[in-house]
Amino acid sequence: MRSELFGTNLESATTDRFTLQNSRMLRVALDGEVMARQGSMVAYQGEVDFAYQGSGGMGRMFKKAFTGEGMSLMKVTGRGDVFFADDAMEIHLVNLENDSLTVNGSNVIAFDSALTWDIKRVEGASMMAGGVFNTTFTGTGTVAITSHGTPVVLNVDAPTYADIQAAIAWSTSLTTSVRRTAGAGALIGRGSGEAFQLVFNGQGFVVVQASEGRIVAPHSH
Repeated sequence: MRSELFGTNLESATTDRFTLQNSRMLRVALDGEVMARQGSMVAYQGEVDFAYQGSGGMGRMFKKAFTGEGMSLMKVTGRGDVFFADDAMEIHLVNLENDSLTVNGSNVIAFDSALTWDIKRVEGASMMAGGVFNTTFTGTGTVAITSHGTPVVLNVDAPTYADIQAAIAWSTSLTTSVRRTAGAGALIGRGSGEAFQLVFNGQGFVVVQASEGRIVAPHSH
């Protein structure tokens, strides 16, 4: 049997723990455990078990209920290869080496269970801004994050502004606040009367996706 399908689309031969099978699919060589977004598994080989984890502790569960930011997680354990994807979004790997990273919770697809994480509030953000609670990872390990379209990494050495839904990850060394642009909804972002931007100050980087996030189509019951 012959097909171009059996060329570049064959399973990656690397032995790395976290590997991008392609730009939209992650393969984890599992020998122990890994944390992943619930429902993100698309295939696996070997002896693997999946256990629902919620948001990880009562404090984080409360923050999730209050903010909508928390992640519905599953603990994946066993030995084998597990493949993850999220609606064909691009996937990018960030390797932490005894440092930390802030990520929009909706853009996390998998991470090493050795990493510690918590949901934190962006300083100076009112409840009207929405989407201003994000997840901070600390330690040594890999975080796999998704982006809607190919992102850009902006070096921050002067005040930098990004749409709240477009900023998907940034250095925890940066200080953040929220800027409100009243009456500019038709010109800035996707708002309708007012828009909010995250403001980054300090030295570091911010990852901005090529979209303000996926739109949920209207429906009726």
